[in-house]
Amino acid sequence: MNLKKRTFNYEEYFSKYENLIPNYENFLFSLKFPIPQYFRINTLKVPTKEDQEYLLEILRKKGVNFEKIEEIPYFYRVLNNEEISLGNLEEYSLGLIHSMTLSSSLPVIALDPKPGDLILDMCAAPGGKTGLIAMMTEDKAIVVSNDKRIDRLTALVANIKRLGITCTITTRYRGEHFPFGIPFNKILVDAPCTGEGRYRVGLEGEILYQKGSGKANLPSIQKGLLVRAFDLVEPGGIIVYSTCTINPKENEEVVDYLLRKRQAELLDWESPLPFHPGITEWEGKPYHPSLKLSKRYYTHEIQAVGFFVAKIKRIN
Repeated sequence: MNLKKRTFNYEEYFSKYENLIPNYENFLFSLKFPIPQYFRINTLKVPTKEDQEYLLEILRKKGVNFEKIEEIPYFYRVLNNEEISLGNLEEYSLGLIHSMTLSSSLPVIALDPKPGDLILDMCAAPGGKTGLIAMMTEDKAIVVSNDKRIDRLTALVANIKRLGITCTITTRYRGEHFPFGIPFNKILVDAPCTGEGRYRVGLEGEILYQKGSGKANLPSIQKGLLVRAFDLVEPGGIIVYSTCTINPKENEEVVDYLLRKRQAELLDWESPLPFHPGITEWEGKPYHPSLKLSKRYYTHEIQAVGFFVAKIKRIN
């Protein structure tokens, strides 16, 4: 992970969330340790159980120690985290496995993609969620994978090819301006965010953050993306909005904005990992009461990147 140093103290930074994050002291303590690596088997290239067992045995012989994630099929947690770089493995280059934090699967699980769906992955690069959508639909959906930056599109296309996906179309638009056409059945908006769910702490107590996380005016961008997604999905269609940040202004407040601008409703969905319900008020500002159906995931409870996921239905 490409990390840079922030100069401010992590305890001071996160203090605004002290009453929001459960077991807050445990959360702060967890920031001092790296997030575990995870990988998933790519069943588009390794379809049978016999082949999957053979692949796992090869990885063991190469020194990768791992444990199966029982809650989410085909995912594994690397146990010798500091010794292994998954991206350097031949099995990764061949597309047999894909490095992906466990919680990144949650928006796709909420989306529940099916063969035959027409799906837009609005902010798709570098392609992990597009890859999981393709795998869950057995490469039999139509997935439009969009990103606005040409450098990120390069990584997206490379991952699509590496994973052996044939059901995707890649496009380059600002998500807020994605053109109208045939309405989508389902849209994933994994929005750009401050990435607080990825933050770690350095030796001097400084925050280490992901490069590029300091973008300005993110809530405005996020609201534009979500409203556009609503306008692009068919009546009765599904939108999943997700971020890897903690800030309610990038999470519940963005969904609340959509609920007040359009005829949409929040849906519940079965989560494979422990979560906390979304909040209905922040800093004295009330949000729509149905936001309790959104889900918050904290890094110290799931041993993965922190996430926010909301599943939304277009009423008409």
